[in-house]
Amino acid sequence: MGVAHTEAEQAERFRLLAREQLPRLYGIARKLVGREAEDAVQDCLLKAFQKLGQLNDESAAPAWLASILVNCCRDRGRNKGRRPEELNFEDVEEFSLYRKIAYEDPFPYSDSLHLDFLEEFTAEDVRSVLMRLAELYRVPLVLVYMEGFLVREVAEILEAPVGTVLARLHRGRKLFEKQMWSYAADHGLLREAAR
Repeated sequence: MGVAHTEAEQAERFRLLAREQLPRLYGIARKLVGREAEDAVQDCLLKAFQKLGQLNDESAAPAWLASILVNCCRDRGRNKGRRPEELNFEDVEEFSLYRKIAYEDPFPYSDSLHLDFLEEFTAEDVRSVLMRLAELYRVPLVLVYMEGFLVREVAEILEAPVGTVLARLHRGRKLFEKQMWSYAADHGLLREAAR
């Protein structure tokens, strides 16, 4: 696209970039802050426009915008005074959704028990389960498993060591599994009659 020099060229450059990335940004924000997604994306776009001169490589724009968005989402959480709930990591580490489904056998006449369990979840159910997770674990899970970022890219976005991101991903997956089971129990997805 080349380097823009005038304000009009900068505005047009940003308009094209924002239009191209908007659906992706909104999708990420929905997974990170739920109902506040529109506000978080607006915050992100405002900050991105103000810092557009820092973007020298157009191919880096998706990661650059994602980084700004993640920070905007984190700011929203901080402003509300949210604190991650205290967790007993031993309980989390020992939990296995695969074993729990096999042991509890919520669909006793199923030949594909685990798939039947997962098929009970709609996209909105999955989003609700994600929103139950502390931001500390939700952000890396969304960026790596749902948005396709590499772990090292997420480490750069979060300004955290790769090892820390890997640990958060591991714990986040375990927490997500545990929350899926709890959500299914709370919403009647485990009943044999659900089939």
